[in-house]
Amino acid sequence: MGLPQPAFYIFKCEQSSPPGMPKPSCVNPQTQDIFQHLAQTLMQKGLIATVQPIRTSCMNRCNAGPIMLVEPGHVMYAGLTKEKINEIIDRHIIGGEVVQEYVIPAELWDAPITPADMMKQMGR
Repeated sequence: MGLPQPAFYIFKCEQSSPPGMPKPSCVNPQTQDIFQHLAQTLMQKGLIATVQPIRTSCMNRCNAGPIMLVEPGHVMYAGLTKEKINEIIDRHIIGGEVVQEYVIPAELWDAPITPADMMKQMGR
């Protein structure tokens, strides 16, 4: 048996705006330790081998941050706190239930568009 691939990938936005920028960001002094909390919680629960947390840059949902994207499933969670991450791990990652109350609003995360369709929209 080979090395199993992860069952989940969790992409956590780690983008921060420079001081004085009017745009909100996913990382600020109040939220800077959320990724560390995510990774430590996965380790404490013995899940780190099958759930891969990944730091990522901006995913263009700054007004809803902090955010993270769970794959498979293409589920984006918004307004994260340590408590919400704990619940997402227990209910979604372990229990298989998307935590609907933390999912980003549909107007900020509509259905995907294919690259070919995007090119048509842009007249290319």
